[in-house]
Amino acid sequence: MIVGTRGSQLALAQTKQVCADLSAMTGKAIDIEIIKTKGDKITTSQLYNMDSKGLFTKELDIALLEEEVDFTVHSFKDLPTELDEDLEIVAVPKRESPNEVLISSKSWAELGEGSKLGTSSLRREAFCNLYDKGFELKPIRGNIETRIDKALNSDLDATIMAQAGIKRLNLTEYIKEVFPLDYITPPAGQGALAIITRKDYDKKEQIKKLNDYVSMQEVLAEKMVLEELGVGCQWPIGAIARMNDKEFNIYSILLTKEGEILSQQTEKGSIRDAIELGRRIGEHFQDHV
Repeated sequence: MIVGTRGSQLALAQTKQVCADLSAMTGKAIDIEIIKTKGDKITTSQLYNMDSKGLFTKELDIALLEEEVDFTVHSFKDLPTELDEDLEIVAVPKRESPNEVLISSKSWAELGEGSKLGTSSLRREAFCNLYDKGFELKPIRGNIETRIDKALNSDLDATIMAQAGIKRLNLTEYIKEVFPLDYITPPAGQGALAIITRKDYDKKEQIKKLNDYVSMQEVLAEKMVLEELGVGCQWPIGAIARMNDKEFNIYSILLTKEGEILSQQTEKGSIRDAIELGRRIGEHFQDHV
């Protein structure tokens, strides 16, 4: 088997873990093919100012369709809402923490008005404005290590990042605070991986063994909110689904860039109805955009 992946340290760490788990199941070695995406080549623009559909996935999809690789590994949150009709998500391994974290020498409470916070996420900007922090918001791009360094060793005072990537790279010593999921709600799919292959790939049943059913249902429900609403990262929206005891819960919040809450909603039910619960929220939000 050959797996396609982006070349960042995080992408490689994620892919190597998937390969190790799959090799342990199949007894077969897996070769890694690094593929550079359009999103990797653009380092100056804020993503929400661009057409971000497939920004980190399109080149990997092409490699799959042309049978240069057998499967690909992605951060689930990077996936466009619609896949090519000849491809499918065959597995979502057990999800890592979906929470957002603060990277700073100061606590969230200590970061006062005028503090410089680096972010290129419209959603994170909106949450900062929601809590009236009065930050001077600065664009920031780069891999995880670069953004941590800028938050701690430049004119910036802080940045907000995904906990999952920091944990996967063993950089948790730099986390100042972990935000509750209902305080800064993450983007759909955060903390999860997606393993994609061709629908006609003859070994996809082997890859499906890596799937974690609960994780898959959580992120599909979250993505359905965006799909039903017809938006991506150009709109500040957070979505998080979790299993609590035997009940499936999904919460989503829709904001303006200025931090006004347009709508927020929770749906509860059976995990078998996860995607339908996400669809209900997306339909509800349509009246607010």
